[in-house]
Amino acid sequence: MGYDEVITQLGDFGRYQKIIYLLIALTSIPVAFHKLAGVFLLAKPDFRCALPSDPANASYELPAQLMELAYPAKDTCEYYQLDVDVNGSYYRTSNDTQKCSRFIFDQSKYQNSAVTEFELICGRQFLAASSDSMFMVGVLLGSIIFGQLSDKYGRKPIFFASLVIQVIFGVVAGVAPEYFSYTLARLMVGATTSGVFLVAYVIAMEMVGPSKRLYAGIFVMMFFSLGYMLTAVFAYFIHDWRWLQIGLTLPGLIFMGYYWIIPESVRWLLSNGHKERAIKIIQKAAKFNRVEITKEALMVLLDEGESGKQEEKQKLDTETETETDTETVNTPSVWDLLRYPNLRRKTLVIFFDWLVCTGVYYGLSWSTGNLGGNVLVNYVISGAVEIPAYCLLLLTLNRWGRRSILCGCMLVAGIGLILSALMPSSLHWLTVTFAMIGKLAITGSYGTVYLFSSEQFPTVVRTVGMGAASMVSRLTGILAPQLNDLAIIWPALPFLVYGSLALAAGFVSLLLPETLNKPTLETIAEGERFGRKQSKDLYVETGKSMEEQPLNRVLANGNGHKC
Repeated sequence: MGYDEVITQLGDFGRYQKIIYLLIALTSIPVAFHKLAGVFLLAKPDFRCALPSDPANASYELPAQLMELAYPAKDTCEYYQLDVDVNGSYYRTSNDTQKCSRFIFDQSKYQNSAVTEFELICGRQFLAASSDSMFMVGVLLGSIIFGQLSDKYGRKPIFFASLVIQVIFGVVAGVAPEYFSYTLARLMVGATTSGVFLVAYVIAMEMVGPSKRLYAGIFVMMFFSLGYMLTAVFAYFIHDWRWLQIGLTLPGLIFMGYYWIIPESVRWLLSNGHKERAIKIIQKAAKFNRVEITKEALMVLLDEGESGKQEEKQKLDTETETETDTETVNTPSVWDLLRYPNLRRKTLVIFFDWLVCTGVYYGLSWSTGNLGGNVLVNYVISGAVEIPAYCLLLLTLNRWGRRSILCGCMLVAGIGLILSALMPSSLHWLTVTFAMIGKLAITGSYGTVYLFSSEQFPTVVRTVGMGAASMVSRLTGILAPQLNDLAIIWPALPFLVYGSLALAAGFVSLLLPETLNKPTLETIAEGERFGRKQSKDLYVETGKSMEEQPLNRVLANGNGHKC
């Protein structure tokens, strides 16, 4: 009973919910703009040292013979001093190289970028990857800060505060005069992507009935993929990186108009004692859906839900009092997942899966420039392959099981990426094909691991477990730009690393038990017993008995989501 019953009475996915859901899902598009625009904002074109003889407006192209004579092999960060003989031919005056005082960039692919303007090359090349890493640090901080603020002050005000901050710092990043102010602004934008997406995701999911939530969650991610592809459209028409950053930011202004349309989360209102406001929103939805539901009937349903929760709480308090002589109640923590051998094994496998999914997904998304060929085309394909991946999940997750889908996608991703790394340069189309197969498969893994993980954790520690998995996964998101820089050593090396990680995660995931059509795990004891080959009872470690009753009633939230 309670709010879920009200949603059922309104219609699991009535007209009102569809409109609100669509409007909320559209906010995924600018989130994708900001998360993935680094491919173009920090594009790294070919470059060379300006020779003393080069005029101020010299182009990058030089005759092959002169290029070979003027620069060390595979190193254009230094040059040889040249002179001209009586016949007009160049020759080296010394075998000692000179440091660059000015750089000339190849503008055939990119007019400019933050890399060219801030000269993030040669000894400063690590700063480009560090900027993307700091963006992901912002995403991590934002998921913590804005998540807590939305629980305290409500979903709606934090959603719009995030939007305002995102637009402000998005423009600041576009006009930043130097590298550090640009990186700081991007960190702030990264933080707001969590505030916008995660809060919007919670609002959207709360508007949908239980039977439709799997589909609703997947379709939100499709809008993210649409934003992924649209970023390339902006980059195609806007060649200056500053205007591109501003152009990707300004669409956020459109969503400011949502303030008068999007309601506050009804669940948040009810849990914080604002029942009258919640009832007004439900009545508005009922009227829009042409459903008859009186205020009295609503009060009865919501009171039943509240009384049920009170009974659960009283029962829990009674059970707790009988088990402990102290007045304190155990609160769930990561330690509860690591105390017992079976839970510990499953938790570590889940953490590893999250690390791999996040690192490989963002690593591939940001490394389309390393594939060679047309970067825009590669980028669009990389976003487009996510759509069939999500469609595959909708068709198979409830038929083939979570473990088989997760393991299968991981293994396909690993094989595809390793084959992409091993393809000869003459077969460029095969390199891109295998890389895109890997991207499709890792997207499917990412969509599966969230649901699969939430079903592995018992209810009493589900929120703690998913939050911990999300935070752990951000580590590889932060490291992914640094891994992509391994392409300096060998262009295929990042793909070989990502493929190996995906293969390892695919095999390790076989250690997890299947959860399809299994009852929800409620207690620590159930979580420890689930998936054990031999059923043993309470004593799982020497002298330690396991809690049989829930530590606290918690629900999984959106913190583990990839966005």
